[in-house]
Amino acid sequence: MSNELPTTDDFRSILLNQTPLIDVRAPTEFSKGAIPNALNLPLMQDDERQQVGLCYKEQGQQKAIELGHQLVNETVRAPRIQAWCEFKRQHPQALIYCFRGGLRSRISQQWMMQAGFEIIRIKGGYKAFRHYLMQSLDEMAVKLQSGQRKPWVLAGRTGSGKTQVLNSVDFEVDLEGLAQHRGSTFGRHAWSQPSQIDFENQLAYRMIELDAQSQPNWLFEDEARNIGSVHLNQSLYAAIKSGDRILLDTPFEQRRQNILTEYVLEAQTEYVDLAAWVDYMQSRFERIAKRLGGVGYARVRQSFDQAWLWQQRTGDPIKHLDWIDQLLTDYYDPMYDYQLKRYPQPIVMQGHAADVTTFLQNL
Repeated sequence: MSNELPTTDDFRSILLNQTPLIDVRAPTEFSKGAIPNALNLPLMQDDERQQVGLCYKEQGQQKAIELGHQLVNETVRAPRIQAWCEFKRQHPQALIYCFRGGLRSRISQQWMMQAGFEIIRIKGGYKAFRHYLMQSLDEMAVKLQSGQRKPWVLAGRTGSGKTQVLNSVDFEVDLEGLAQHRGSTFGRHAWSQPSQIDFENQLAYRMIELDAQSQPNWLFEDEARNIGSVHLNQSLYAAIKSGDRILLDTPFEQRRQNILTEYVLEAQTEYVDLAAWVDYMQSRFERIAKRLGGVGYARVRQSFDQAWLWQQRTGDPIKHLDWIDQLLTDYYDPMYDYQLKRYPQPIVMQGHAADVTTFLQNL
């Protein structure tokens, strides 16, 4: 097989152009982490890859290659090649990659050329691209710490509407959006979060994009290091926390309504079976039972159970405001006050949403 097939390792260009990608790794590999904008169209399915891998260990590379060709014979490969070619037809700029940019993507590339579709493969494959993204995250942390890029931290109590303000500017890094989590005890969505690797890859994409725009100001929401099941590395977290803080003031009445909308009304639409939502909420109450104390926990649970029964009977969710009020007063607000003291960066601006938005847009 020719070694002259075209390759590229211009990762920055691939990223900034949001280039569509064909990932020919097995589904199990893809599920653990992939390059953004990639579609998994595997050369080998998981069971085929497992058999080839075992053969490689026991009999060496050549025997493994022979077995691979037997498993992915002409009949098996035809629809796979067709899928690659159709993707390339729909996305003329598409590139192709495997784990190390070696045998699997080169074979796929060759078969596509034989079918009349020339495609460039990523040199070094997923492994090299992932290294570039992780190195870039470290570089971005240095830029934030050194002042080459200015981090701003949007703070505010739970239910303040920080995400809406965050998304009103074009220099935001929406950590909750990337993490697919609302960033609180009750913040999980009905669907799974991305893997840690995918979260980091998407985060690197966003930060490199902002850096390429020479955007001097970067806005982050005030988050804990852990956002659900994913987390920020320590150097990047410290760099973000070093930024000046903007404090969003939102009246208690508006905050409780925001929580009702987001954690009850919108959250319930994510579940086909609302019993699963109830189970999830009850598990979250149990998780913070120690912080609430025995009496506080019993009171919140009773309020939630009564609100749910009322909603079932009448269709009216208004009684959920009872336990929301208790959580804000007894759990979220004290915890946020503690966090403000723990990270005492200066508050350079404080105000309601309209004022904060105006301030940010005038930076």
